[in-house]
Amino acid sequence: MDKLLNIALPKGRLGEKVYAMFEAAGFDCPSIKEPGRKLIFENEATGVRYFWVKPSDVAIYVERGAADIGVAGKDILLEYEPDVYELHDLAIGKCRMAVAAKKDFRDNRARTLRVATKFTNIALKYYNSVGRDIDIIHLNGSIELAPILGLSDVIVDIVETGATLKENDLTVVEEIVPISARLIANKAGYRFKTEQINGLVKKMREM
Repeated sequence: MDKLLNIALPKGRLGEKVYAMFEAAGFDCPSIKEPGRKLIFENEATGVRYFWVKPSDVAIYVERGAADIGVAGKDILLEYEPDVYELHDLAIGKCRMAVAAKKDFRDNRARTLRVATKFTNIALKYYNSVGRDIDIIHLNGSIELAPILGLSDVIVDIVETGATLKENDLTVVEEIVPISARLIANKAGYRFKTEQINGLVKKMREM
């Protein structure tokens, strides 16, 4: 069996922050900092193998067992509900999932609410929980345009600082859930590498 712990890191700024945390916890891999286009990096001394993947794909790599552990945003876990263990909130990449609309928006409950989002599952669950009929409009980008152009009444999206909403004369009308980066594990991988994974989680919690 592979003795190294396979770790899927999200590409980009968040992944770099996460790697710095792993490094500080004693799971460093110097080759990851070398310039180049390599995607996989190993350090047998610390027992780790890292690889960079698209943030939205981390949960798939972990769920399918290509990675033992990985770091994914709570938004991804809520939207796609992968069959993984959620081990630890890293308390970085903090933002919130929220409902936003034009500043003069008033919800007319006599008609179906049009909701533009790429987080269909999160939006459906939220509005089911408050007993509101909705029409979901699935978009992949520039969600803020939808209420401005009259395509939707509201949007459900990730809000970090709120600057983009402000610039487009939109405002948060409801907060759904706080979002942050979570350490997740493959269920079978966790059984086989319990000691390694628990050791890593313990060190992360102590930071």
